[in-house]
Amino acid sequence: MQTEEEQIAELKDWWQRNGKPLLTGGVLALAVVFGWQAWQKYQTNHAQGASILYQQLLETTLTPSGTPDAAKVAELAGKLKSEFAGSHYAQYGSLFVAKVAVEAGKLDDAAAELKTVLDKPADDTLAELARQRLARVLAAQGKAEDALKLLEGDADKAFAASREELKGDFLVQLGRADEAHAAYQKAKAALPEDAAVGGLQMKIDDLAKGDA
Repeated sequence: MQTEEEQIAELKDWWQRNGKPLLTGGVLALAVVFGWQAWQKYQTNHAQGASILYQQLLETTLTPSGTPDAAKVAELAGKLKSEFAGSHYAQYGSLFVAKVAVEAGKLDDAAAELKTVLDKPADDTLAELARQRLARVLAAQGKAEDALKLLEGDADKAFAASREELKGDFLVQLGRADEAHAAYQKAKAALPEDAAVGGLQMKIDDLAKGDA
């Protein structure tokens, strides 16, 4: 292993032989390195700021009643959107805001919040979470057909079971028992072998009793 002195001497020798022709390139390289470091630092600080705001948003539920302060939620969510637009934290914040809206019975507000995530999701997971939650909200508004349309196509394997179960729920709501049964069976088949299927199995059994 070279000593520090040997490394320095080697660098000096290299510079004598190659320094002048590469001076411009070296300056540019240093600018890139330091620029990249500055960008990484900015990104880290940016993420930390978003994380702090998101944590504060979650902590709005830590009240004696467990009901978050609507004004505080709106303030923090607004900051997340304006200062960290499009980030994962901002979009998870939107999912939280939608949840609060649902709990307050404000389904139109919840739907609007979820649509903003679904329009430009930060990743596929957020897209599917927003899609399934928006479908639930639409069904609760009496728009089960619209909810089903939103769930058309195949989902990623990790979300296939939950999506098919939702389809089954909406089909039951529409009185289409045979299709609902098929959706529930598809949901069950998409689950890992060791997964708990109690609630889903009850839905399947209830449909079977109805047929009987």
